[in-house]
Amino acid sequence: MTRMQVLHVDDDDDIREVAAFSLAIDPQIELRSAASGAEALAVLEEGYRPDVILLDVMMPRLDGPGTLALIRELPGHAGTPVIFMTARAQTSETDQYRAALGALDVIIKPFDPMVLAKDVRALLANGK
Repeated sequence: MTRMQVLHVDDDDDIREVAAFSLAIDPQIELRSAASGAEALAVLEEGYRPDVILLDVMMPRLDGPGTLALIRELPGHAGTPVIFMTARAQTSETDQYRAALGALDVIIKPFDPMVLAKDVRALLANGK
């Protein structure tokens, strides 16, 4: 397996911690975390080029869809795969994230920490 750069964006400290633990199961994943959409944009503007962005939908001030729209405007990030992470599991909402917003896919919270890394790799493999 090749090394994968992952940017995880979530305003909840506990979820960021669980995701970090979960992704560390795969030693080929290198993780950077951001606590807000604005922080994620700053990381990307500094030149970080993740292979995938795991993006929380519901965040204060700048939510996931708003963050994604701004990411798409950044040079070099128009095609960066984004996987939304949300507790909102209604099909109409998850379909909108994929179709209207261009997300690669959606991972429903609470996610299984033992398979998160595997799920992310599978979504990327199927989406490319």
